[in-house]
Amino acid sequence: MTIEEAQRVVDEWIKTKGVRYFNELTNMAILTEEVGELARLMARKYGEQSFKESDKNRDLGDEMADVLWVLICLANQTGVDLTDALKKNLEKKDIRDGTRHQENEKLKK
Repeated sequence: MTIEEAQRVVDEWIKTKGVRYFNELTNMAILTEEVGELARLMARKYGEQSFKESDKNRDLGDEMADVLWVLICLANQTGVDLTDALKKNLEKKDIRDGTRHQENEKLKK
């Protein structure tokens, strides 16, 4: 599925099953919540925190998909074409960071 297709699928789901989009500020709060859930799982799986019983069956991909879902909702309701935005962002990174990381002595260790 392309990013464009994902934006279309999410929009169709919202309009047919979700009634309507939550407002932008509500979705921003939900995005923050979902990122927090992802961070919690990452801290337990890859960090030093131990798993709580309620975290043991959580799926990393599902948590990432929750973040992506809400991000796509925000893009749809604010008129952002994520495909175009990502292309422009990659171009910006090429210009700004094309050699910066390769020249970073901290990353050569």
